[in-house]
Amino acid sequence: MREKITKLFVAAAIAEACSWLALLVSMAVKYGPPDNEIGVKIFGPIHGGLFVVYGLLVLAVARLHRWRLWPTLVALACAVPPFATLIFERWAARRGMLRTAPEPDRPLTPVG
Repeated sequence: MREKITKLFVAAAIAEACSWLALLVSMAVKYGPPDNEIGVKIFGPIHGGLFVVYGLLVLAVARLHRWRLWPTLVALACAVPPFATLIFERWAARRGMLRTAPEPDRPLTPVG
């Protein structure tokens, strides 16, 4: 269960960033020379849904991995700026905050 939810969190972080890109391109098309808002109508709700999913998965992963309050709040805030979910996910992975299996015991080395 822990591994599955963690993988869903990583996927949601990537998907949320991709939906940001699609929405930004759609907004450029809407307000640019083509003047076509179909992309915003499509990608706006998709991005909104992924935004909510990411937030819920942050709360689930934070609880499962016993994150402190500060990293949890930062993860939630990272849903707002474009592509910040990717940066947070990579940062959390490097710091071991997304490990799903316990670290193997190291054998004791004999002294002397």
